[in-house]
Amino acid sequence: MNTATKSTAAIILAASFASTIGGLPFNALPILLGSLADTFGFDTQTIGLLGSLCFAGYLTGTLSSVFIIPRFCLRKLTIFCSALSVVLLLLSSFSDAKWQTLFWVFIGFFAALMTCLGLRIIGQMQNKEQALGVRQGIELGVTAVVLFVLPALVIIHYGYAGAAISLSLIILVLSLSVFGLPHNAHLKTQDNSLLSQLKIPPNAWFALAVFLIFATGNIALWAFLERIGNTIELAPSEIGIIFAVLKLLGGVAAFSVALVGSRLGFQTPYLIVLFVLSIGLYLIWMSFTKGDHQFLLFSMGTWIWEVAFTWGCVFKTAAIARFDAQGRAIMLVPAAFGLSATIGPALGGWLVTTSYISILSLAFATTLVAVTLFIGPLAFKQNKLLND
Repeated sequence: MNTATKSTAAIILAASFASTIGGLPFNALPILLGSLADTFGFDTQTIGLLGSLCFAGYLTGTLSSVFIIPRFCLRKLTIFCSALSVVLLLLSSFSDAKWQTLFWVFIGFFAALMTCLGLRIIGQMQNKEQALGVRQGIELGVTAVVLFVLPALVIIHYGYAGAAISLSLIILVLSLSVFGLPHNAHLKTQDNSLLSQLKIPPNAWFALAVFLIFATGNIALWAFLERIGNTIELAPSEIGIIFAVLKLLGGVAAFSVALVGSRLGFQTPYLIVLFVLSIGLYLIWMSFTKGDHQFLLFSMGTWIWEVAFTWGCVFKTAAIARFDAQGRAIMLVPAAFGLSATIGPALGGWLVTTSYISILSLAFATTLVAVTLFIGPLAFKQNKLLND
């Protein structure tokens, strides 16, 4: 292996770890929100608000990244964001309930910067498929370990403080990969102004709006999966196993889309998503209507739902990219995801004051709306675009 190859491999690994740091707060959100509720006695509305505020910070960080990332040295920005993430998590672990809102807004902000930084670096690689595969594998592997260890070994004994401190240590270890980045390097950019990013075709805006609808309802459910598991009296170790397997299945689902590609056309994939996701929602509903400790029903339901949700996100992102040949629209997908994660948990917290059935209904309704629009007007526009 020559020096250039080693350098490229090191950069890919460093960028993957940076992106993993940014993804941890979202991937561990149900576990963290659940431990916050148990530690501070928060009700469902407060928990939903906390989740939304975290992703309000995430959304702000996503939109700000086009201005911030090109202006700073990659190493310095990685160290700065990682250090602040650790400080914020440590402060939240030792603070009162009234301070959690402030800390989680900024945790979301710096998580977004780390995610965008990792993706932007990988986007500069020549072999993007290979680089993105490494990134996804690393992020899913780390996430699976975290989701298994936190509930089973940490939260059960030390509560939220133990979870926050553990995440801080993980971030510190991952941040050591900064030494794989070139010294004093900046990303090569052309026009990264927000105005230039918004110059995209109307069809792409429409597809982004539909993606927002789809993601909002399903992220609302994602934020409360841990609470549903707690309601049916699953043990922390069981919940940890469920979420660890869930993230691994999400990765497998994404790879399966890559293998299938566009061979299914522009309508069939969305019908499959709706059918499979409905099965997952039905099994989750069955798990808390049949009595306590329905581990098998709940786990199968969440795993099937995660596969369908991942499929839906990937297919919709591909459609958004297809509507904008300049590649600007796809850069707004993280922002749309961040906005949906801002709205979803708060909406879910308001709905579950009556019953968890309402949040399952929201996930189904938003999926149905999104699928109807994608197999109807958006599929027609995609076919017309290709024929032209």
